[in-house]
Amino acid sequence: MNSANLPPILILLVTILGFACEPDIGETDFITRQAAEFEPQEAVWLIWPQDDHLEGFSNDQVVLDIITSILPYTYVKVVVSDPEIRLKAERLLPAASLESGKIELLEIPAVQFWTRDMGPTFVENNKGEQVVADFNFNAWGYSDTLDADTRIEEQFDERAGRLLGLPVISSNMISEGGNREVNGKGTLMLVERVESGRNPHLSKDAMEKEFGRMLGVRRVIWLKAGLYEDDHTFLGPLDLGEGRKAYTVVTTDGHVDEFARFVNDSTILLASVAPEDRDDAIGRENHRRLETNYDILRAATDQDGQPFRIVRMPLPKNIIGTMKPGDPVYDYISTLDYTNGAVFPEGDTIQVVAAASYLNFLITNGCVIAPKYWRPGWDEEILARDQEAARILQEVFPERKILMIDALAINFGGGGIHCITMQQPLLAEKE
Repeated sequence: MNSANLPPILILLVTILGFACEPDIGETDFITRQAAEFEPQEAVWLIWPQDDHLEGFSNDQVVLDIITSILPYTYVKVVVSDPEIRLKAERLLPAASLESGKIELLEIPAVQFWTRDMGPTFVENNKGEQVVADFNFNAWGYSDTLDADTRIEEQFDERAGRLLGLPVISSNMISEGGNREVNGKGTLMLVERVESGRNPHLSKDAMEKEFGRMLGVRRVIWLKAGLYEDDHTFLGPLDLGEGRKAYTVVTTDGHVDEFARFVNDSTILLASVAPEDRDDAIGRENHRRLETNYDILRAATDQDGQPFRIVRMPLPKNIIGTMKPGDPVYDYISTLDYTNGAVFPEGDTIQVVAAASYLNFLITNGCVIAPKYWRPGWDEEILARDQEAARILQEVFPERKILMIDALAINFGGGGIHCITMQQPLLAEKE
C-alpha cells in the first residue's frame, strides 16, 4: 500500500466545508491550551499490543515494563481491543494494581498500539473543562482516510472521549500526536515535512490557524525534517555504503518526538550526532538535518518572544537488525510500492534500521521512562552512550527519577516509548 492522498474532489469538498466538525463544543466554547507533558498527570494511556514486530522481541514485555515502572507515580489506563487481548493483559499485569484500580482496563477497538498518534489528545477549554482534540488520520501516510483499518484507528480518540464522557472537538486536518510538542504556554513545535506531507492541500498559515483552534497554541515552530531512519519506508531502503542497504520499519517520515522535546516551558532537548558517528551515511544525513533544525531553534522564540535554552542529546549508535518472511513488519513492507524504483527481495532476509532514539521518552509524575540499548555481549560504546543519555536526562529533569528500559522491540516497529503512551493531564481543580 503506497502513500495516497485524498482524491481531488474530496480535497475540494473538505476545503469548501472547512476543517471543523464540532459535535460537542458549544458556540461560545473555545480551546485555551494543551498542557505540556511535564505538567501533573491524572493517568497514562497505553494500548495492549496484538502482536510483535520481529521474532524474539516482545512488545508485551516492553508495555509491561513501562507500566510497572510508572505505577508508583501514576494511574494507568490500558486499552484492550478484544476479549482475547483482555485475558492476556489480565494474566500479565500486576493483580494487586488491577484490583485496586491503579490499572484500569478499557475496551476500545484498535488495530495498532501507537497510542500517541491515535489516542486522545487532551486539551482545556475556556471553562476549565477537559476536551479531546480529534485530528484526522491516514496511517502515517501509508494509507488514505477511507481505509477500513485506518478508520478504526481514526475513531479511537473519539471513542475514548465518549467513554470518559468528555466533549470532542474534531478536525479534518491530518496530524499525529508524535509530531506535536507543546510547552503548555502556547508554543507548538513540529516537523514541516510531516505536516505538509499529510496535508499537501493546506498552507502553513492554514495549518497554524487550525492548530490554534484545536490546541490553543499561539506560536508554531516549523522544524524542517526528522531523522533519516524515520523516513517513509516506501521511499526505498537507505544506503549504508559499500553496497549495503537497510529498510526503515514502517516509520512516520520524521516525527518530532524522535529528536526534539520540551523538558520545561523554555528548554528544548535536541538530538545531535556524535563526531565519531558522522562517517556513515545515516550519521552524515542526520547531522545535516539536525544542525538545520538547531539553527531554526536558535532563532526561534516562544509565545512571549523569549528565546529557548537548547540542550543537546546524542543519538544512539545505529542498530541494524535482520527480518525475514513471517515477521509482521517484513510481511507488510514487502507489499509496498517503492517510489525510488527499488524492488523488494521477497523471500530473502533483509537488513532494517531500528527507530532508536534516547529522546523518545515518556515524562510522567515523578519519573521519566527512557530507552537503553546495550545488551550483554554488545559493544561497550553502546553502554557508554546509554549512560551519557541517562546523565543528561537527570540534569534536565533534576526532580524526577530516570528509569531506563529496553524498548528495542518497539523500535523495530517504527516507534518508541513515547509513541505507545499518551498522558492524560490533571486538571487544576483536581490537583
